[in-house]
Amino acid sequence: MEVADHPHSTDHAHHGTTYKASCFCGAVQFTLSGAPAVMGYCHCESCRTWSAGPVNAFTLWKPEAIHIVRGADNIGTFHKTPRSHRKWCKTCGGHLYTEHPGWGLTDVYAAVIADFPFKPAVHVNYQETHLRMADGLPKLKDVPAEMGGSGVTLPE
Repeated sequence: MEVADHPHSTDHAHHGTTYKASCFCGAVQFTLSGAPAVMGYCHCESCRTWSAGPVNAFTLWKPEAIHIVRGADNIGTFHKTPRSHRKWCKTCGGHLYTEHPGWGLTDVYAAVIADFPFKPAVHVNYQETHLRMADGLPKLKDVPAEMGGSGVTLPE
C-alpha cells in the first residue's frame, strides 16, 4: 500500500481547494492547493523538540502544491539531517513547513493552515511517544515500509 493510496489519505472534495497558511506574525504567507497525500501525527524526538510540543500534527503535500505569497526572503532553513529541511520565519521564529527531499513531500504543520479540515489517518514514530493517544488510528512503530520504515504497528 502506498501512502497516497491510504483510504483516509485524500478527501476528493478538496482537490480544487486553496488554503492559506502563515507563520505566527504573518510576515511569511503561502497557499496550498489541492489536498495532502496523507495527514497524521508524528511522535519522533525531532518533531517534538522542533515543535516544542508532545506531538506534531502533519500534512504531507507535493512540493508543487505550495506557493509562497509573501516573505520568501524571510524564510530561514535548518537541517540537522539531509532528510528534513525545516523552514521558519526569521521575524517571529514561527515554524512553517519541513521539506523531505528523499520522499518528494513537504510537511506543512496543520496548525499554520487557516480553516483546514485536518483528518489524521495515522500516527508515525509511535515508539517514541510522550503522549499516548487512544483514537483508534493505526500507531506505526516508525514510518510506513514504503517510506523506509519497518511497517510495524504498535498497540494504543
